[in-house]
Amino acid sequence: MTTKLCIVRHGETAWNAEHRVQVQLDVPLNAIGLAQAQAAAKVLSREKFDVIYSSDLSRAQQTAAPTAELLSMQVAIDPALRERHYGIFERLTYAEVKEKFPEDYARFHARDPDYDFRTGESLRDFSVRSISIISKIAQENKDRNILVFTHGGVLDYLYRFITGLSISAERDFGIPNAGLNRIEVAPAGWQVRSWADVAHLENALDDLPG
Repeated sequence: MTTKLCIVRHGETAWNAEHRVQVQLDVPLNAIGLAQAQAAAKVLSREKFDVIYSSDLSRAQQTAAPTAELLSMQVAIDPALRERHYGIFERLTYAEVKEKFPEDYARFHARDPDYDFRTGESLRDFSVRSISIISKIAQENKDRNILVFTHGGVLDYLYRFITGLSISAERDFGIPNAGLNRIEVAPAGWQVRSWADVAHLENALDDLPG
């Protein structure tokens, strides 16, 4: 009895390329991101999936759309799959944040688990949300093959949950745009089967902070 998940980070946006904080703002894919979505679809459409889920933000839905079309499937939209809320950092580049809010940036860079961007979401709370939504999807679709389109932060904390890496530890694994990440859930527990697969892409950004 094994539940399989393929979890895909959305394709590239203009704000990804600028290292601008978009998170819960609804920024669409750029031309590269749209091409990445098509490239992912060519690979994913060769597989059989029982269900497809996506974040409600347009960049995730745009990444999911070509695959869903080729598979003639509907996409279940869930806002809980959204990226972390970065509060006062949103719309700024990381360089601008560092200059404008140096003390806040220092807490963020140090991965303070309780720092919430004043008006956003703490690392601790976001980690719980990320793990909870993926666990819920897996629980509701036992022994099925599940495809999920989401955001880098959700993938970050899912990987940490499975491997035991602390939420405050420096990231030592990739989370590229439109990368494919495969997880299995069995009675023995969760396992990462493959991670950050970009064989279908010419190039992909990993613009997330470490």
